[in-house]
Amino acid sequence: MVDIELGIVQERFADIVWKNEPIASGELVKICEKKLNWKKPTTYTVLRKLCEKGLLKNEDGIVSSIISREKFYAKKSEQIIEDSYSGSLPAFISAFVSNKKLTSKEVDEIQKMIDEFKEK
Repeated sequence: MVDIELGIVQERFADIVWKNEPIASGELVKICEKKLNWKKPTTYTVLRKLCEKGLLKNEDGIVSSIISREKFYAKKSEQIIEDSYSGSLPAFISAFVSNKKLTSKEVDEIQKMIDEFKEK
């Protein structure tokens, strides 16, 4: 099971991998030096930690994800709802829309998603 608890820096690093995977670890070092101003040891330290968390893998110098970006953020969203709203999706949605006006297009899109899930 993947550990979804990542800091902001680890998420930025994971996003770099997701956008470029599969990527040679040496190329990843170059990208992180340019985008994050990191030295080689920092890149490898963060890579090792994300491999230990079960998010990424580094096989023969090629870095790729074990969990896709979409699945990671879906799991993270589920965890937020579980932790903050006792697992209640309606409570989350209520809190989310209480301070945000939804356009009629957004309402239609949400209703379409609900209708599709009802059919399953």
